[in-house]
Amino acid sequence: MNDTSTAATRVSTWPLVLTAAAILTITMGARQSMGLFVSPLNSATGLGIVAISFAMAVGQFVWGASQPIFGAIADRYGSARVVMAGGIMLAIGTALTPFVNSQWMLLLTIGVIMAAGAGAGSFSILIGATARRLPAEKRAFASGFINAGGSFGQFLFAPVNQALISAFGWVVAMMTMAVAALATLPLARMLKDQPAPSPEPTATSAPAPASIGLREQLRIAGRDKSYWLLHAGFFTCGFHIAFLVTHLPGEVNLCGLSAGIAATSLAIIGLANIAGSLTAGALGNRYRMKWLLFWTYFTRAVAIAIYLAAPKTALTFYVFAAVLGFTWLSTVPPTAGLVGKLFGTRYLATLFGLTLLSHQIGGFFGAWLGGIALVSTGNYSWMWYADMALAAAAAFVNLPIEEAPLPVVRTAAA
Repeated sequence: MNDTSTAATRVSTWPLVLTAAAILTITMGARQSMGLFVSPLNSATGLGIVAISFAMAVGQFVWGASQPIFGAIADRYGSARVVMAGGIMLAIGTALTPFVNSQWMLLLTIGVIMAAGAGAGSFSILIGATARRLPAEKRAFASGFINAGGSFGQFLFAPVNQALISAFGWVVAMMTMAVAALATLPLARMLKDQPAPSPEPTATSAPAPASIGLREQLRIAGRDKSYWLLHAGFFTCGFHIAFLVTHLPGEVNLCGLSAGIAATSLAIIGLANIAGSLTAGALGNRYRMKWLLFWTYFTRAVAIAIYLAAPKTALTFYVFAAVLGFTWLSTVPPTAGLVGKLFGTRYLATLFGLTLLSHQIGGFFGAWLGGIALVSTGNYSWMWYADMALAAAAAFVNLPIEEAPLPVVRTAAA
């Protein structure tokens, strides 16, 4: 009876996981292709690269800051309403962007409305919605699968947006993204009717009482060294990703290469991260997650060093994009998995959402400082050096995390 019930539960979770991945495809696809609009926005508005970079940097921060807020709402009232509200905001912010004529309007559309809408349909809400429905041994892979949906969004949206910009102009491309955002509304209905979450003991401390509230859980997390080390590493991840998403097209242009190479590179990053996300999710059940994070960040540092020494050709960018793509957001499954190991899944959307806030504080500086570096020095050299140093530091900051050992799996004798 138990085996049949468990099997039925596991089968029924796949529509939920696929739906969450599809939602993330749209919300992340829209966000991660915004770098393609920097130059068209500058030409159309005359606001300047620094002003546009600052608006996108604010968007990075708001996307992160909104997730623990929306996560807390989702933990209490369910994820479906949160995701639906996010889809509406994402569509409105995207549709209003072509009508901006000042920095304040750009900050409102890209920096606030669009970013908050994408945040309401992003990692912490979607992973939190599925984690409570899955047995512990399946959560890492599910997180990787959902994360791969975001990567597929970048792979899909970047070349499509570039094609639309080239053929019809950036306004048509923006409006197309606004319509795509509305597709999250029917998908969000699949997140309804979740069973009431049950509290779980933590992996490295005494079990939490069944009646523990969010405020007390936040106090426990705030005193946990491992939780803050996760924040530190995720800060660097955000810096790295936001810098590249916002300024990789500018870097390609500085090297005298076409905009199509930038779009293709962003698409390769998304495609490679599908493999990276699925791999990280699968390995999370076999190896310590902190070691997965170490090797992910360390690989980034090495890849940047090789890129800086290599000739700047189309092939260089494609290979660089493939390596970075494999590590791009493959930090998400082990980070979410470690939060779940440390504190259980009851408030996972909120606690993981707070780590994403740190991620996006890093993202704010990555996007904004990239624009300042370009205007001040005429290139991104110092940003590459900073990115490489931060990636190396993030690799080692994850090692002291106190992760519980993996259970020993014994095979029965034949």
